[in-house]
Amino acid sequence: MPSALPDGQPAPSDGSLPSTALDRLGLGPFGIYVHVPFCRVRCGYCDFNTYTLTELGTPGASVASYADTVLAELDLAKRVLGEDAPAVETVFVGGGTPTMLAAEDLARIVEGIGERFGYAGDVEITTEANPDTVDEHYLDWIAARGFSRVSLGMQSAVPHVLRTLDRTHDPLNVERAVKGAREHGLDVSLDLIYGTPGESLEDWRTSLETAIALEPDHVSAYALVVEEGTRMAAQVRRGEIALPSDDDEADKYELADGLLRAAGYGWYEVSNWARGEDHRCRHNIGYWSDGDWWGAGPGAHSHVGGVRWWNVKHPSAYAARLGAGESPAAARELLSAEQQYDERVLLGVRLVDGLPVDELDEPGQEAVAGLIADGLVDGGAALRDRHLVLTLRGRLLADTVVRRLLGV
Repeated sequence: MPSALPDGQPAPSDGSLPSTALDRLGLGPFGIYVHVPFCRVRCGYCDFNTYTLTELGTPGASVASYADTVLAELDLAKRVLGEDAPAVETVFVGGGTPTMLAAEDLARIVEGIGERFGYAGDVEITTEANPDTVDEHYLDWIAARGFSRVSLGMQSAVPHVLRTLDRTHDPLNVERAVKGAREHGLDVSLDLIYGTPGESLEDWRTSLETAIALEPDHVSAYALVVEEGTRMAAQVRRGEIALPSDDDEADKYELADGLLRAAGYGWYEVSNWARGEDHRCRHNIGYWSDGDWWGAGPGAHSHVGGVRWWNVKHPSAYAARLGAGESPAAARELLSAEQQYDERVLLGVRLVDGLPVDELDEPGQEAVAGLIADGLVDGGAALRDRHLVLTLRGRLLADTVVRRLLGV
């Protein structure tokens, strides 16, 4: 089942934000995230807010009507943010499987964002996609209507690993989808998962080498996290499958970094590599660098000027609220200065550009020398450039670095 929403303060039914938040809008990058909650099947490891088509079908929550429901939330976003809202710099359509929507509907959502807010001249527009759900028509349609990149859920190139993950796509369709996206001028990102129960180091090498051979512009590689409430968590609890050790995951991360670096990819965030700065995912960088974004869709999270809120989870409840002219927000929180500082450290330290040492509080600055001595932080960058940049060892122990900087 999808994970539970966090607790928070009541959110205004009209979606209004404090003037202090609106005053800060535009000081950093502004993006739009669109959540599409539909999937053909529910993967055993997934706790995202997703639903199979047989679970839905009510008005406003079906695949056929979903674009109109999202556009209604974008109307609300425009009213809340006002006429002075900045142009959108990035759009990311995630899920779920966004390409379960008709290409015409996906394009209609993106065109609707532009009509309401306008786009920056170098806007980045990304959609996630299952390799089995995009064909020549689909890629042609979205490329002609402003999309700039496709993020394909490859996960693995090894059949038994895909079966364990409940991934149903044909591995050969990844190559077909990459080729089709290239022919339509789209940047390509491949998403990989390592640490699946039963995956050997050689299995992981096969997946990496297969991905690199396709010459994507960007690669994301995430360690599998088995969340409570998922089918895979139940399998682990019953002893049917065993999770890998920390050493196994470290070996796989080091292998990924070594192979990707040798192929010309540079890391720019702990789990992300790109073939040059122009191919980094600017939308995600906005998240990691305290940017502002509006998240549309059931369960989507938003952040504007130090205010974070999240929508109701079920697509039917989401559609019903918008149909009644109300905000779909379930709750919100006004981040304190301490919370904002903690998040700045937590996220900023993961970036290759590093965290400015001078932005750390006194205990954080005092921790830097020890982190350098332990080989977790690049000493030259910290002392010469005054930026905290993780070493490879530091990337493997990023959570430890954060705890020491925050003194927890």
